[in-house]
Amino acid sequence: MSNYVIILVASILAGATNAIAGGGTLITFPALVWVGVNPLSANITNTVALWTGSVTGAWGFKERLVRTKHLLKILIFPSLFGGILGAYLLMITPQKVFNFVVPFLVLFATIILALNDRINKFNLKEGEDIKKKSLVFVFILQFLTSLYGGYFAAGIGILMLATLGIAGITDIYTANGIKNVLSLFINITSGLVLLFSGKVEWPFAIILMIGFALGGYLGAKISQKFDSKKVKSFVILWGIILAIVFWIRGV
Repeated sequence: MSNYVIILVASILAGATNAIAGGGTLITFPALVWVGVNPLSANITNTVALWTGSVTGAWGFKERLVRTKHLLKILIFPSLFGGILGAYLLMITPQKVFNFVVPFLVLFATIILALNDRINKFNLKEGEDIKKKSLVFVFILQFLTSLYGGYFAAGIGILMLATLGIAGITDIYTANGIKNVLSLFINITSGLVLLFSGKVEWPFAIILMIGFALGGYLGAKISQKFDSKKVKSFVILWGIILAIVFWIRGV
């Protein structure tokens, strides 16, 4: 099997995983390293290519985004700014420093997601106006998530699903739609910064874009055929797996 076929298959699986839960980079990152790309270039190449999966993933959930336009408008700014700043930090900061924190971030977000139903008892139901206090907290969380996403994208979907749960978005499919839209802004801004790094492996980046796009749409469509509780359980299980693997591998 050629290196390009390996990356295409990995990116389709990763695109589907990102559309449903997040963490698809855990598939493509080691695949790139496996075919000979150095870890830093693999990370940067992944980030530059991720935006296509966010586009098709969001499109697959488009019917569920109509009622959440207000929240989307509020969270676009922290997504853009956080993505830019995260990508800049990737350019200047030793990756080992941040790698130590990654498994704890993902595990924390997964625990919050698992407790969303209880957390939401203290928040407003979906469709109601969000209280200013909750909105400020969600705004800050989205900025921090975007900062993380601009630096290392794996697990960003789980972090955003947890944040959206706090905002009162209790339906996993609606949350997935919003997550994919916000991921698009994060990935585009961070990708634009990293374009000038000189470390993008373009042949692989193009293959990744195609695979992410196919997988993103397929994942969005297929996931909606399952019971929302089962999808949420999958997200939680995947988050725990991600945290353990990140801790063992040191990312």
